[in-house]
Amino acid sequence: MTGRALELAALGIGQVSPSPLVGCVIVADGGDVVGEGTYIYENVTHAEVLALNQAGERARGATAYVSLEPHAHQGRTKPCTDALIEAGIRRVVCPIEDPNPLVSGKGFAQLRASGIEVTTGILRDEAARLNEKFCVWHQKQRPFVHLKLAMSLDGRISLENSVSTRLSGAESSRRVQDLRHEHDAILVGGNTAFVDNPSLTDRSGKPRRRELARIILDNRLRIPLDSTLVATAKETSTIVFSDSADTEKIAELEKFGVEVVRTSARNLPQVLSELKTRDLQSVLVEGGTEIAGAFMDAKLVDKLTFIIAPIIIGGHRAPLAVGGNGANALENAAHLKDLEIIKHGADYEFTGYPREN
Repeated sequence: MTGRALELAALGIGQVSPSPLVGCVIVADGGDVVGEGTYIYENVTHAEVLALNQAGERARGATAYVSLEPHAHQGRTKPCTDALIEAGIRRVVCPIEDPNPLVSGKGFAQLRASGIEVTTGILRDEAARLNEKFCVWHQKQRPFVHLKLAMSLDGRISLENSVSTRLSGAESSRRVQDLRHEHDAILVGGNTAFVDNPSLTDRSGKPRRRELARIILDNRLRIPLDSTLVATAKETSTIVFSDSADTEKIAELEKFGVEVVRTSARNLPQVLSELKTRDLQSVLVEGGTEIAGAFMDAKLVDKLTFIIAPIIIGGHRAPLAVGGNGANALENAAHLKDLEIIKHGADYEFTGYPREN
């Protein structure tokens, strides 16, 4: 039933940030499922309370399976631990503690102090992976960074001279939209904004709590005033980080609704800190070459997805996927763990996590 709680929690993807994904299942003493709940931010009511309300009196003496430690503090709602105790729950099964250091462990402690049996650790890794963005948000005090790149088999992301090039197929494109749906923000460099004229939107068609924020790192302010990003800035949050002294261009961008943050685009910790102040829990970095290299060099990447098309571009001037300084020795290269390989049409997706993270 812990697995079912994780499934219910996953139904909230795109609809809970900056809160965690939470699902709850209530199982009566006889083994019947009598209540289920999924937390959605805008609905306010937490998963445990939804499941308890559905269970009613059948919750007395039952077991609650919850995907994340029930909170014991007063937030937008009353403590979920109080609801579980008042309902007469006999046992709580939960894989992991809440990563928020202000509340971690306190929910379990209150439940145990009230005589409720608490079992932890079942499907721990799966639960932590499900809430990886929320965990990084609290543990590292910055947004979760997911680097996504599409490339040829020989590691090129476009033709020579950075010509806008679509490498992946339709199936991979749908996968990219699903990735965008999972995140609060999408980030590219000024060169990508200039060359590709992207829209950087979530076209998955799935429900989300708020629009995907668009972040452009552009010290040279190359982003054109007639670009799609600028033209739609009043409808979709668009933030440019730049230390440019071109006050006239900045004023023009702001007139179109673009928010210009006067911070060097090279200061990635400061960029992420600014995004955190806006409650952006996660950011999908989509390139280009130097942006990818800068995040890798700074060891600020929590997860990587490379989508590889079975084509070879070759040549000396076609840009490679990851620039920056790179590793000075193989032992200092980014070695990946938990690597997953998925086929999308003719393309292959490689997704993993840097070992140092």
